[in-house]
Amino acid sequence: MKRIRILTIVLLMTGVLAFVAAILIQPKDLNASGLEPIAGCTFQTLFGEEKFDTAFHYKTPENVAASIKEGLDWIRKAQQANGGWGAGSHSAQHIRDPHAVTTDPATTAMVAMAIMRTGTDFDGGPYKKELRDATIYLLEAVESAGHAEARITNVSGTQIQSKLGQYIDEVLTVQFLSNVVGKLDNDPALQGRVQIALNIAVDKVQSQQMSDGRTRGAGWAGVLQSGLAQSALESAEYNGAEVDMEKFEKAKEYQRDNFDVESGSVETSAGAGVVLYAVSNSTRAAAKDARKARNAKKKAVEEGLMDEEDELEEEVLQELGFDVEEAEQLVEASVVYEKANEQATSKAVMGGYGSDGGEEFLSFLQTGESMIVNGDDKWKGWYDNVSGHLLQIQNSDGSWNGHHCITSPVFCTATCLLILSVDNDLEELVAMGAVQKT
Repeated sequence: MKRIRILTIVLLMTGVLAFVAAILIQPKDLNASGLEPIAGCTFQTLFGEEKFDTAFHYKTPENVAASIKEGLDWIRKAQQANGGWGAGSHSAQHIRDPHAVTTDPATTAMVAMAIMRTGTDFDGGPYKKELRDATIYLLEAVESAGHAEARITNVSGTQIQSKLGQYIDEVLTVQFLSNVVGKLDNDPALQGRVQIALNIAVDKVQSQQMSDGRTRGAGWAGVLQSGLAQSALESAEYNGAEVDMEKFEKAKEYQRDNFDVESGSVETSAGAGVVLYAVSNSTRAAAKDARKARNAKKKAVEEGLMDEEDELEEEVLQELGFDVEEAEQLVEASVVYEKANEQATSKAVMGGYGSDGGEEFLSFLQTGESMIVNGDDKWKGWYDNVSGHLLQIQNSDGSWNGHHCITSPVFCTATCLLILSVDNDLEELVAMGAVQKT
C-alpha cells in the first residue's frame, strides 16, 4: 500500500513538472526566414499612445526566405580579410570577382546592414563574426579620418561614388552606425566607440550639405545620394546622434520639392532624367510628416472639425494647435506622399532606366521603407510585387547584379537582401515614423 502511495505521488509530480515545462519551454515562433519576431514596442504620436498593429506584420514566404539564405551564403564568401566588401571601380566594371576589387565603406555598410536585417546581431546569429569584422572596418575608417578630413576613405572612383556621389561612403556609414548604436547594450565599450564615430560621420555628411538641401559631389544619380543622406540623418537623430535639425529639415524640403503637387510633374535633373529615382526619395522624405498629418486628421474627425471624406486643410490643423508653418508643411507632405508614392509604385515608373541597376534597387528600398515609416498598409502589395521580381532575376550562385550603372554583385546583393527582409525591421521603422518614441 505504501509503495502504491509513493508511486502515485511520483506520477503526480512528474505530470505537474511536464505541464509546467510545456508552458515554459514553448517552441520559438519563427517566421519563414528563421528570425525571431521583434517584441512589440510602444510609442507616442502627438495625440497619445499608438500601439504597433500586429496585422501590419508580414510572414516571409518560404521561397523568399530560401532566396535570402542563398544571398547571405554568397555574401559571406565575398567578404575580404580586412572585414570589408567592395563594389569595384567605375572604370573596371567588368571585374565581378568580389575578391579582386578594393573594399570601400559604402559597400561594406550596405552589406553589414543586410546581415543585421536578416537576423544576425552582435549577440548571436549565423554571421556574427562577419558583422563584427565589418563594424570594426567602418569604425577604423571613421576614426582614421577624425574630424579633420571631409571623407572617411582614400578610395575614389568606385561605382557607388561615380553613380551616387562622392560622399556616399559617409552617408551609408551614418545609416549603418545609427542602426547599430542601440543594439550594443551588452558591449558598452563598443557602443561608446560607435556613438562617437556616428557623431563624427553625421558632422561630415551635414558639412557637405548645400544651402538648398542637396549633398555635394553628386554623381550620375545624385538625387539618390541626397535622399539616402536625408534617410540616414533621420535614423541618426532617432537613435540619439547630434543632428542639426535645421539642415535636416532643409534636406527633406529639397526632396519634397522635386515633386510638384499641383501638376504632378517630377524634377529629374539630379536623377539622370529617371522619374523613379526622384519620386522614391520624395516619398521617403514626406513619409513621416504625412503620417503625422494622417493622425491629425483622425483627431480632427473625432472632434467634429471635419468629415472623413474631406481633404485635410491648414485651417483645421491650426485649430488643433499647429502653427501656420507646420500646418502648411503637413498638408504638403500628405499630398506629396500620396501622389509621389502612387508614381513610385506604378509599373511604368518602376521600370526605372529600362533595366535593373543598383539605382533601381535603391529606389525600391526607399519606396518600401517610406511606406512602412508612414504606416501605409499598402506596403504588402508593394512587397509582393518587388520580391517576386527580385526572385526572378537572382543569379544561380545566390547573388544579384545590375545591368547598367551600378552593376556590382556585392552592392546589388546587399540592397536586394535589405528589400527582401524589410519585414524584419517593421516595428523599428514604424516607431521611427512616430512623433515621439517612449
